[in-house]
Amino acid sequence: MKFQDVDIFGTLRITGSFQVPHGYGTGSYPQNPTSGSLFLDTSDELLYVYEGEWEVVGAQVIPTPDPYNIEYLSIAGGGGGGYQDGGGGGAGGFLSSSLAAVTIGTVLTVTIGAGAAGGAKSPYAVNSGTDSTIVGSGITTVTSIGGGGGSSDNNTTPAEDGGSGGGGASGSGTRSGGSGTVGQGNDGGDGNASNQGGGGGGAGADGQNANGSGANGGVGLISNIVSSANATTSGAGEVISTDVYYSGGGGGDNRSTFGTGGNGGGTNAATNPINASANTGGGGGSSFGGSPATGGNGGSGVCILKMLSTDYSGTYTGSSVDVYTEGIYKVIIFKDSGTYTA
Repeated sequence: MKFQDVDIFGTLRITGSFQVPHGYGTGSYPQNPTSGSLFLDTSDELLYVYEGEWEVVGAQVIPTPDPYNIEYLSIAGGGGGGYQDGGGGGAGGFLSSSLAAVTIGTVLTVTIGAGAAGGAKSPYAVNSGTDSTIVGSGITTVTSIGGGGGSSDNNTTPAEDGGSGGGGASGSGTRSGGSGTVGQGNDGGDGNASNQGGGGGGAGADGQNANGSGANGGVGLISNIVSSANATTSGAGEVISTDVYYSGGGGGDNRSTFGTGGNGGGTNAATNPINASANTGGGGGSSFGGSPATGGNGGSGVCILKMLSTDYSGTYTGSSVDVYTEGIYKVIIFKDSGTYTA
């Protein structure tokens, strides 16, 4: 090799070319290298430098991204309303919190609970909503519980427990409303002996007891995880002014005056069944004298995930998923079951 000069700091300036020691595989590496030694491994055609150990020249160490938090709202399916002097359906369970330090690559599987069919007097049926879940490796499974079904007249089967309890019916059987689940919802109202059913429980309050007029369903709860504008576009929750409610209880009936459904998808009692809207978790209203002889159906649930846009992977599955940018956040609305990969 040819040397041009050496500067005052000892830097070697080279023109022309020189041959780096080389060989095939690690067995050919120099046995006693000094710091800065070079070696060309012809097995992979990479140049290595010795700095306490052999390292690829110019190799970049790509750091593993940090885990990140994902806020969630999980709403289960609502219970069906009872028929004839029946109780309203209980709201689907309402859970809102955060998944802490989710590891990159974790697959979150989201299952959306279905709303229950309305209850019937003959053949007798009380129908509860289905659970919604978020499952993934390294996280505690999130399970919001389906709303309890409202009971019907001559209630041989009582109102059911659930995320929120179904309303009890009038008649000769058990008139008590179903119990709600602590942290997810409230109790259904009681029916009485005077042809009056109780309201279904909501996430924000108990259903009303039968009180001489139609018993109202319990109010749902407001969540600001997604804006009211995007909730409206997506059809998630019940938008009232700028607030978005979820998990309202269904109204109970007394044959002439019908109870009102609670904000959050709960539907009014009526002569003909009124079904709760999809993706609200609302309880169905009870019915009297209608055809078919069933109460209103409960509304299906919904799951919403929210994270910083800088963390969002963009990888998800599902037949009905909406994604929005809101400020510095990404919001993913699952209206049907699917997955998100962190």
